Amino acid sequence: MLTQRQKKVLQAIVRQYTSTGQPVGSKHLAEQLPFKISSATIRNEMAVLEDQGLIAKEHSSSGRVPSKTGYRYYVDHLLDPGAVTDNDLVVIQNSLGTSFQKIDEIVSHSADILSDLTSYTAFTLKPEQADVRLSGFRVVPLGNRKVIAILVTDSGEVESQSFTLPRDFDTEALQAVVRMINDQLVGLPLAEVLKRLSDDIPVRVMHYMHSTNGFLDLFDNVVSRAARERFFVGGRLNILGFSNNQDPQALQALYSLLDRNDELSHLLEADSDNKDINVKIGSEISKDQVLNDYSLITAKYNVDQYGKGIIAVLGPTRMPYSRTIGIVNAFRQELAKRLLDFYRHYYDS
Repeated sequence: MLTQRQKKVLQAIVRQYTSTGQPVGSKHLAEQLPFKISSATIRNEMAVLEDQGLIAKEHSSSGRVPSKTGYRYYVDHLLDPGAVTDNDLVVIQNSLGTSFQKIDEIVSHSADILSDLTSYTAFTLKPEQADVRLSGFRVVPLGNRKVIAILVTDSGEVESQSFTLPRDFDTEALQAVVRMINDQLVGLPLAEVLKRLSDDIPVRVMHYMHSTNGFLDLFDNVVSRAARERFFVGGRLNILGFSNNQDPQALQALYSLLDRNDELSHLLEADSDNKDINVKIGSEISKDQVLNDYSLITAKYNVDQYGKGIIAVLGPTRMPYSRTIGIVNAFRQELAKRLLDFYRHYYDS
């Protein structure tokens, strides 16, 4: 249990270190604290904080730096959410005010904006797809035995994929299968559509053609792409700038993390405490030691009946938490507002 004075000392150390990157000494703290206290008294309080594992002595310097435990205590108990500057708000509003044609364009662009605002690596996940339903499926001939399969969902998303028909493919049977798929599957959630594709649909298709000839694989691929979670990454190279480990293999593992969709999904998954904003520090992010010197701030945004999405910022443990959390909070609210406007304009009109 820390005294109020020890809390103020720890708070000042974290703020000073995240601002300058330099170990904090007692003399400098005495000048920064909002009350008069001698350097000797500060050194005593720092010794207590060090014994409790909240700060550590770096090399031979007399200054102290926050430990992972110290950052955790600061975020949980001492953080004053920073007010977003007028300039940051203008950047957020103007950048998201650009005319977009697709939800993916807004969410993808958001990752770049958030990365620019924080100078860290940013992630955005479009509103969840759990309740998205199949609205229609078409196969359009392109000539020369080529066709394009087009799938539309009730959220307005469109997925397409081209396919070359075998020479002996019965095009009339193909159209009959497309009609059957629409009769049987339109209105169902995409997860249920995928289940039916491995269940009864293949048997039904065989009533129309002797061989599916890859057609069901084509449909399965298009549905899977429409159903999958969409992560967008902004500021990919920023993640390398804060690593204390300069081993080439470690840096490669760190960078390749951004291309592993399953891993990103695990890192950014919603927390059970249902907080709108969550901060994970070091080993709390992942068992993978490659992220031990990083902190991850995730935030949910709510687009009413259209679902919830996630934005996140991955930066060094030595990040200015108040300002970064303030930016993330303002950004998630503005993004939700713009997406809601987009959905209403394009899909409810």
